Amino acid sequence: MPHQPLNPALFSLDPEHLWLMHCSEGPMPRSALRACRAFLYKELQPWDLKWKEDFVGLPERCKAKAAGTLGASPGDISLTATTSSGLQVVAQGFPWRHGDEVLAPLGEFPSNAWPWLALRDRGVTFREVPLWEGHLAGSRALESAPPPADADPEARILAALRPETRLLTVSWVRFQDGLRLDLRRLAEGCRARGVPLVVDGIQGCGTHLPELEGVAAFATGGHKGLLSPQGLGFLWTDPAFRARLLPSGTWLSVEQGTDFSRPSTDFDRPFLEDGRRLEPGSPSLLLAATLEASLGELLAAGIPRIQAHVEHLQRALLRLLSHGPWASEAARLQALLEAGRLGPFLAFHQGERDLTALLQRGMRQGIYSSAREGYLRIAFHGWHAEGDLKRIAGWMNALT
Repeated sequence: MPHQPLNPALFSLDPEHLWLMHCSEGPMPRSALRACRAFLYKELQPWDLKWKEDFVGLPERCKAKAAGTLGASPGDISLTATTSSGLQVVAQGFPWRHGDEVLAPLGEFPSNAWPWLALRDRGVTFREVPLWEGHLAGSRALESAPPPADADPEARILAALRPETRLLTVSWVRFQDGLRLDLRRLAEGCRARGVPLVVDGIQGCGTHLPELEGVAAFATGGHKGLLSPQGLGFLWTDPAFRARLLPSGTWLSVEQGTDFSRPSTDFDRPFLEDGRRLEPGSPSLLLAATLEASLGELLAAGIPRIQAHVEHLQRALLRLLSHGPWASEAARLQALLEAGRLGPFLAFHQGERDLTALLQRGMRQGIYSSAREGYLRIAFHGWHAEGDLKRIAGWMNALT
């Protein structure tokens, strides 16, 4: 068993509370709290705020660390408030034509649906494609069959592209069933058809490294696997794709926007070409300080090490569940895990089980997990230990 990449002492978690919900909200490390407090004290005495160190430097340092969690270049990062706001930048900035179509897998989280549905008045349609036989969503989501081990969602998605499809948008890791899509394969298929691939990446960031080659844009918030409070995330964009988007039109998106030796009212200046071109303006420096600290802990641990640790815990838990009421689901998830199909959480299909009662019993035992659209989600991160697994298995197997 490898050592935990993230020392539990970094957090304020205690043994009585087993938090398996970073797919909803991640715990903030103590270092992020210290960074937050230090910045608030500067706000108490604003003469302590430094232009280069804080206003300019803090967002730049935050973007550098954000890039590290993706294996990307800092110049391609734009700070945005949320996953939704990052996707909105793309949706509102893309050069649409009347009759264009956005294609998406069936059952995307609303963050990756409403930015595209909002384009209806501009003549852009939003079309969904089911990813496996029996896949349902919307009002029939609870009737959906779970993704099988032999699912080939990329083939279904690429086969659904048609001439009017101007953009494909997907979740890297799906929020309810936990399926992780092959971004490289989708990007190759999209590139052959001249269709940009836009990714909602929030459910995989912090525990897995995405493959960005061929991807047009990748958006995430900071509050799940990236272990920061809600309100600040980032958008990565490929330079060629970014050049096709309308600039944000904010004072920081232009050449020398922060250089007050040049008159601010001199509007004879071009928009920037790097990620600042798409930023909505001044970010929350308080949240930037917090996010920078959280990202620093992840980078110190190493995202690949965290991923290996998570997958080890997933395999070990599935072995403990291989006999008993969850045996068939454990076998299904084991096959998906070995095929590289899962992100940081195991999504157990409810079948005939009462997930509400199961979650309530778990909370009485100090075990915090979540359910979405008929799936029980058990999310592992770098601070979890093998000693947690028997506790989880004992709770899950005691269905009555």
